[in-house]
Amino acid sequence: MTDTTQPPKTPAKETSKPQGESWVETVKTVVYALLIAAAIRTFFFQPFNIPSGSMEATLLVGDYLFVEKYAYGFSRYSFPFGIGPIPQGRIFGSSPERGDVVVFKMPNENSPDYMKDFIKRVIGLPGDRIQMIAGQVYLNGKPIPKERVSDYVEAIDAYTQNHVARFKETLPGGKSYYVLDRNPDGDLDNTQVFVVPPGHFFMMGDNRDNSDDSRRDVGFVPAQNLVGKARILFFSTDGSAHFWEFWKWPSAVRYGRIFSLIQ
Repeated sequence: MTDTTQPPKTPAKETSKPQGESWVETVKTVVYALLIAAAIRTFFFQPFNIPSGSMEATLLVGDYLFVEKYAYGFSRYSFPFGIGPIPQGRIFGSSPERGDVVVFKMPNENSPDYMKDFIKRVIGLPGDRIQMIAGQVYLNGKPIPKERVSDYVEAIDAYTQNHVARFKETLPGGKSYYVLDRNPDGDLDNTQVFVVPPGHFFMMGDNRDNSDDSRRDVGFVPAQNLVGKARILFFSTDGSAHFWEFWKWPSAVRYGRIFSLIQ
């Protein structure tokens, strides 16, 4: 009689990676994640926060937005620290339209803000003539239509409000936006005629009496200094809560501004 009993199987030994190999995999994962994040920031969208009131009331201090990096092509300023493989000009470039809200690098080498990020509205394209007369913007000799609307109301403190004159401007082509006039006879309400040179743009802040723009130190902005187009506001806080005051966070958020498109 043949014995058909099978010998007991030896349990398979569990294999484990050496500790050093596990660390290598972890490092690779982190590096890949950083490379993906850097690629998104460089070529697609970059977060940006508003540090000043030069674009009030379109953009407020404490707003956080995404800038579309590929909107106008790429230059060396599309890359972190302005270091990239494009020494001059832009590749895949396209021109902004009048009325676009754009982020750019400050071009004036004599300014203490040289190469810092600025955000303004494009008012003049190459070849345009821009002038301010009594607070009215003239584009190529014609006034940009300007309509008085309800005041912009800002809180000074818990008990005091300030009313600021607000106007609706409409550019050729139909693009409309709101601007503030804090001082009816401000220093920037009357200017020389600015003729925008080829390959440059004329920028202005919506808070017309409180903006360092192409009427002042900024000057004409070269195309290669454009970083991208401001697209969507994804978060906003009024600054009333420090980062460690978590119990105040809910009251500090401007909920009505979250996930709004920038006009």
